[in-house]
Amino acid sequence: MVGSPPEIVIRTAELSKHFDDFTAVDRVSFEVRSGEVVGYLGPNGSGKTTTIRMLLGLLRPSSGSASVLGLDIERQTEAIRARVGYMSQKFALYDDLTGWENLDFYAGVYGVGEPGRMNETLARVGLAGKEREMAGSLPLGWRQRLALGIAIVHRPALLFLDEPTSGVDPVTRRAFWDLIYELAEEGTTCFVTTHYMDEAEYCGRVGIMRRGRLLAMDTPTSLRQTMLSGRVWEVFAEPLLPALETLETLPGVRQASLAGDHLRAVTLPGLDSVELEAALKAHGIAQPRVVEAEAGLEDVFLALAGGLEGAP
Repeated sequence: MVGSPPEIVIRTAELSKHFDDFTAVDRVSFEVRSGEVVGYLGPNGSGKTTTIRMLLGLLRPSSGSASVLGLDIERQTEAIRARVGYMSQKFALYDDLTGWENLDFYAGVYGVGEPGRMNETLARVGLAGKEREMAGSLPLGWRQRLALGIAIVHRPALLFLDEPTSGVDPVTRRAFWDLIYELAEEGTTCFVTTHYMDEAEYCGRVGIMRRGRLLAMDTPTSLRQTMLSGRVWEVFAEPLLPALETLETLPGVRQASLAGDHLRAVTLPGLDSVELEAALKAHGIAQPRVVEAEAGLEDVFLALAGGLEGAP
């Protein structure tokens, strides 16, 4: 693309979107700087896609303002869409066209006419040799790669990826994130929505969304350090559900949840494993074992979301 993007590539100020009585995005404010990989984390329905659609000029905000690459999202929508790449959740592919024909069509939309650019893009996303296959017959992981190729064929300064790895296996997800970081190292700013907590760990900064509100935005390390004032424990006990119910009633336990074959608890700073085990035994839980664990973004999300319970 001609020219370099400004230092702040996305800026939102009190950005909101209402659909009748439903608030999809509620007074969201944040900034994204050039070259960052920013994750926008939250469950389905938390306002992530609505935020992206407003930033792309596909939805008009109900209130607030935002700029993308220095352009106003309401007045300069066409200029924004020409300079960014967008990979939607549903992969905007034409199933009755080949991979090459899909890429050629979108390249034409962006004014890219050189076959060399398309060959380069296919190689980058790992589709060289599969470009003559019909898009509709490609497995999900390959369709995902083709959708990414379409989003980057015009070498955008900013890339929006909306739940790009939903439904694919962990190996494919990791390979996709490797591609994202290759692009970031070359200067492309990447804004990625996801509901996978582990994926958010790949991001330089993470915004946590729930019920349309941006609860926090910072590096994963800072979020773990500042949003959790207590300690995190893995709790092994049988049976699980009575142990969970007991944990939830213990003084000093801020949150407790199931974690596969065991439980996970966040406690106030003064509580230690011996006290936690003794409290569980006193409530009839036989032979509990408590091991301190490293805090994760899921713990941060649960802590933040807990503060939203009962909020209007």
